[in-house]
Amino acid sequence: MSRGGARRPATAAIILAAALRALLLVSIAAAAAVIEEEEDPAVDYGAALTKSLLYFEAQRSGRLPHNQRVPWRGHSGLTDGLQQGVDLVGGYYDAGDHVKFGLPMAFTVTMLSWGTIEFGDDVEAAGELGHTLEAIKWGTDYFVKAHTEPFVYWAEVGDGDTDHYCWQRPEDMTTSRQAYRIDKDNPGSDLAGETAAALAAASIVFRTSNPHYSHLLLHHAQQLFEFGDRYQGTYDSSIAEVRSYYASVSGYHDELLWAALWLHRATGRGEYLRYAVDRAESFGGVGWAMTEFSWDVKFAGVQVLAAKLLLEGDPQALPHRAVLEQYKAKAEHYLCACLGLNGGNGTSDTNNNVDRSPGGMLYVRQWNNLQYVSSAAFLLTAYSHYLSSSSSSPALLQCPRGAATPAELLALARSQADYILGRNPLRLSYMVGYGRRYPVRVHHRGASIVAHKANSRFIGCMQGFDDWFGRGRANPNVLAGAIVGGPNSRDEFRDDRGNYMQTEACTYNTAPMVGVFARLHRIAATVEASEEGDDGW
Repeated sequence: MSRGGARRPATAAIILAAALRALLLVSIAAAAAVIEEEEDPAVDYGAALTKSLLYFEAQRSGRLPHNQRVPWRGHSGLTDGLQQGVDLVGGYYDAGDHVKFGLPMAFTVTMLSWGTIEFGDDVEAAGELGHTLEAIKWGTDYFVKAHTEPFVYWAEVGDGDTDHYCWQRPEDMTTSRQAYRIDKDNPGSDLAGETAAALAAASIVFRTSNPHYSHLLLHHAQQLFEFGDRYQGTYDSSIAEVRSYYASVSGYHDELLWAALWLHRATGRGEYLRYAVDRAESFGGVGWAMTEFSWDVKFAGVQVLAAKLLLEGDPQALPHRAVLEQYKAKAEHYLCACLGLNGGNGTSDTNNNVDRSPGGMLYVRQWNNLQYVSSAAFLLTAYSHYLSSSSSSPALLQCPRGAATPAELLALARSQADYILGRNPLRLSYMVGYGRRYPVRVHHRGASIVAHKANSRFIGCMQGFDDWFGRGRANPNVLAGAIVGGPNSRDEFRDDRGNYMQTEACTYNTAPMVGVFARLHRIAATVEASEEGDDGW
């Protein structure tokens, strides 16, 4: 498949060959031949921000509010927790299924909160602060419910195996709603730590607008951190049902460091910073040189948070400067890896730099690669902001192959955002509902079946597969704002409902981009205003 911009002769033979190739591959990739010569689509970060927040409303579980803006969704999961005697109604479905997985849900809320903390003014300037707070609170309300005792947290509702056996709307759900918990005898330090981080970060978000709620969130965050630290173990060792879906490959040390630094930021208490400093080596915080940041692997996020303390001259950082400098060096390794500015290891740069697709997309792995793109875009944007605010001079990222300015970090983040939004070889937006062309056969039960409000006739487990999953037509409901798994290492993408590696969207794909879109929108608006004012900026 050609990826260049050369003009092609418009002969019948070539057109036929392109059509045959499309049929053989069942792939959008071949369609690039038709649109190669189009100019890059204009990017509207404000529209992308608005749509990204709509996606979280589509993923809501529980009783939906009157101001619900996604009309094809209805109430669901209203008996969650009933058989266990607890109220577990609410929260988010993680992707195209109907299981409520605690670890990715908590990471989603942490990233929504972090984006709001750093770029809340930008979110507000775009008119989306209210919807962002609603998205965060829908998650934190559920976390508070799920934390029924100091050392008990409900980790999951639903069983992935039975859930994946069915293709139903959430409103028709007949699959198991078994709930699973962690406790003193069945620990889950990774889940407790990530949820503590989410609640601590959210407590900062609500500190001014809702101080009582902020205090409640912080209280639960502190208890959950104590739970995770005192009774250590991975949650997938305690809950076998999660292993095939969200296994904790990185262990729990990264989440405990992550929670400690978020609690330090939320409380200002030195004990939390000392925790991260004292365990920096034994927990891998200064040992792991990362090239990914995700719902499972938090080390790069930990390292960036630690580096922020130094860059912004936090007085509490001074006694711990030596260790924090080690954290900062590892944060810089991740950022330099994204920029491709790390040195080689003698034979190859595989372990030192993040790969790129021919179209410029950061590439980590085949399955749902855009989750790594969005999280990288966020850390690049945040670190650019920290460097620009740094008291040190010059404010540069020092990499083995040369220094990078804050503007260069932001430029890479913007290029990844633009790629997601359609500036890629296929001219295809990987955010559903954004732009002229986007995936229309998203792997998502609710979006792929006629809306319950339009047709309330019950659709059974197998009937969904027979009548809706296998048909080749576009989904009847647009899952606006969802960022799908995305293309492969060659920028190829197949828009097929069964191709879940590429067409399934996840909450943690979109969550990091809320802050990024807000920041880019504000900058674009500032540039436009400057150009209109002809001030030479």
